[in-house]
Amino acid sequence: MPNGGTAPRPTSQSDREEIGRLSRRPGDSTVSRADLQRDETTRRWGLVTPSATRIGRPDSPDGDLSDNIRRLHEERHPAMEGYSRRAHRLEKLRLTHALCGSLGLTPWQRDRTIGTMVDLDLTAFGSQRAIPKVALVVIRHVVDREREHHLGLHDDEWIAEQPPDRLAELYDKFHSITDDEQFTALCEQHDLDVTNLNRLRRTLIDQLDEQDLHEAVYGRNPYRDPSLPELTIGSSA
Repeated sequence: MPNGGTAPRPTSQSDREEIGRLSRRPGDSTVSRADLQRDETTRRWGLVTPSATRIGRPDSPDGDLSDNIRRLHEERHPAMEGYSRRAHRLEKLRLTHALCGSLGLTPWQRDRTIGTMVDLDLTAFGSQRAIPKVALVVIRHVVDREREHHLGLHDDEWIAEQPPDRLAELYDKFHSITDDEQFTALCEQHDLDVTNLNRLRRTLIDQLDEQDLHEAVYGRNPYRDPSLPELTIGSSA
């Protein structure tokens, strides 16, 4: 070979199978140091605090900013228009998803919770409108409501027809997520007691009615396109 090189060893069938097979050795799924440093460098420019999004400062306390920079601060510039709203939406997605993951919710419960939170107007919750607080209230509502549906406890007319013994048996089977130790710990961490949870849940239900979010599911559109053909079960053959 030229330059004293050696010919590459032919790849055998077993080697090709080994390359194509997903590696499961310890450490294979870790991020390399270079990739981690690159990721941290990129994220260093992300949203940290509200003041971090402000561009430029006056030279002195009596100084003033240019009109162009002031427009950026007030989101009147096309480059910044709607940034605070988009950042708030992303923050609701991120925090709600993290809480759902820590509580081990099912994918359906997670999507129901995130779908409600992402379009929910938090101003109706007043001083309790912090994203983690409202997210925990939504999680409690979604999970408990699903468990109530499973037992039929959501149907007031059906419940009225059941004998007392049957109702006692059904309510014994019902387990609220508020009985979960992890959920209770998160509520304590965010200063949510049972009284606040119940009060905020009533506020949430009112907002679900006003904003038409009872059927909200993240990634799913509840309004079917009338132009699409109807789905039929079975085969036409």
